Amino acid sequence: MTIHRVRALAIFVILGLCSLLGHWMLPTDHLADHQAKIDLEQVFPTKFGGWSVDTSQPVSIVSPDVQEMLDHLYNQVLTRTYVDDRGDRIMLSVAYGGDQSDATRAHRPDVCYPAQGFEILDGADAQVEFPQDVLRVRHMTARLGPRIEPVTFWFVVGDRVALSGQDQKLAEMRYSLRGTIADGMLVRVSSIDRDTASAYALQAGFIRQLRAAFDPAWAPRVFGAPTR
Repeated sequence: MTIHRVRALAIFVILGLCSLLGHWMLPTDHLADHQAKIDLEQVFPTKFGGWSVDTSQPVSIVSPDVQEMLDHLYNQVLTRTYVDDRGDRIMLSVAYGGDQSDATRAHRPDVCYPAQGFEILDGADAQVEFPQDVLRVRHMTARLGPRIEPVTFWFVVGDRVALSGQDQKLAEMRYSLRGTIADGMLVRVSSIDRDTASAYALQAGFIRQLRAAFDPAWAPRVFGAPTR
C-alpha cells in the first residue's frame, strides 16, 4: 500500500470517527421535559398595574403566512393588545418553543419585520431597570409607509437572556455541553408612535409593571435568571 493510500485511509477513518463522535454527543434530553409546563395564556396576566387587555379590536402583529410559520416552529404563540387608563396601547407578542436547536431558533423581529415589508430604521441594545435586577433588551424602529413602530424585544434561552444570534448560539451550546436541548422564548412589545423616545419609555414602564405582576415561579422563564 502506497503512502498516499495510507494517508487517505487514515483521513477516512478519522472523519468516520468524528462523525460517530458528533452523533454520540448530540444532545437528546430536552430541558422542557424537566420543567413545569408553561401556559402563556395563564402565565401572562390580562390585567396589571394600569393595563388591561383590549378586547375591542383584533391583534394584527404579523401577516398570516408568518403567523403560520410561527405556529409551526413554536409550541405556543400569544398575541395581545393592552390599553392603559390614558388610552395608550401596547402590542405584546410571545413565542415559546421547547426546542431551540438550529431548526427552531427564535424568529428574530429584525428578520421577521423586513419579510413583511417593513424598513428597519435603527436598532440598539438597551436595558430595562427593575428594583432588584436589570433586563437586557433590543430596541428597533420599523416603518411601513406612514406607520412608525418602535419595538422592544428579548430572547430567553433556558434562563439566559440572549439578544443577538451569536448570544443565542452560545447559550444553546452551554446547554448542549451538558447534553441538554434548551427551550426558548421570544418576547416582543411594540406601539405605534413617531416619538420613539416616548414609545420606548412607555414600553419600559409596561415591562416593569408586567414583571412586577408575574408569579415568581415563572419569571426566570420569561425575563431570564437574575443578573445581580
